[in-house]
Amino acid sequence: MSHLVAPSLLAADFGNLQLDIEMVNNSLADWFHVDVMDGVFVPNLSVGTPVIKVIKRYAKKPMDVHLMIIDPGRYISHFKDLGADILTVHYEACTHLHGTIQQIKEQGMKAGVSLNPHTPVKLLEEVLSDLDLVLIMSVNPGFGGQSFIPGTLEKIRKLDELKKKHRLNFEIEVDGGVTLDNAESLVRAGVTVLVAGNTVFSSDDPVGTIKKLKELK
Repeated sequence: MSHLVAPSLLAADFGNLQLDIEMVNNSLADWFHVDVMDGVFVPNLSVGTPVIKVIKRYAKKPMDVHLMIIDPGRYISHFKDLGADILTVHYEACTHLHGTIQQIKEQGMKAGVSLNPHTPVKLLEEVLSDLDLVLIMSVNPGFGGQSFIPGTLEKIRKLDELKKKHRLNFEIEVDGGVTLDNAESLVRAGVTVLVAGNTVFSSDDPVGTIKKLKELK
């Protein structure tokens, strides 16, 4: 199965956001990855409602929204209204994770759960059959441009083993420090969605970089 590529708009040039969105539209990328941070769950703030409206206005590909916020269940219908196609919440931010997953699905979106670097994949085993996506954070969430945490590869392999054991079809997404140097090993470990921010948007040839990420075997 071919993997997907989701450029992270956290690394885009917000002074020329429409141009960067159109670049992704015209590339081999599959999704737009949009990070939402509240300054509480993670020590940073990111895009808010007005920016997401702009992204949705110009994006011609699915919007993959990653909520790094406390109490995400309160805002599920809000992000549906903003146009999210995939909505991912953090395991660490949800008191009633199963209920939050069901709320996302009831709104007609695909449901994802993200794990911080310290959180083991085995904690998701009881809800994996309800998920469309599991997002493995390969850096500590909150800031772009961090280096990849090497132990993430083994974590991805464990998740892929659970996926095969239970014969499930959820996407395995990885976010943080993804480069042309490590992307192939990530795909071989079981990743089906590569999120790349600085690697794409700091490149001299973003379209070409996306193509290289997409064509990895």
